[in-house]
Amino acid sequence: MKKARKWLENNHLDYEFHDYKKHGVPEKNLKQWVKKAGWEVVLNKRGTTWRKLSDDIKDNIDESTSIKVMIENPSAIKRPILENSDTLLVGFKEEEYKTLL
Repeated sequence: MKKARKWLENNHLDYEFHDYKKHGVPEKNLKQWVKKAGWEVVLNKRGTTWRKLSDDIKDNIDESTSIKVMIENPSAIKRPILENSDTLLVGFKEEEYKTLL
């Protein structure tokens, strides 16, 4: 998050920050992200939230259940997600930001 925000500020790009860990994410937005990027990209399987889920959930995860998990546990969403008209970037990779922004 810090790297992405710093990069945007250093490149004088305006952005609106929405802390979905604190404020949640509208289901409509989450479904759009999953449709554009795929649930496997949007779902953070490296974090502690994922590790704390039951093995039954982790073993049977699919698009529908991943959306439910991310709605109930916003920390399970990869960060940052940058959305700009048709562009959707999940996670911070400086080269992608340079190319697409």
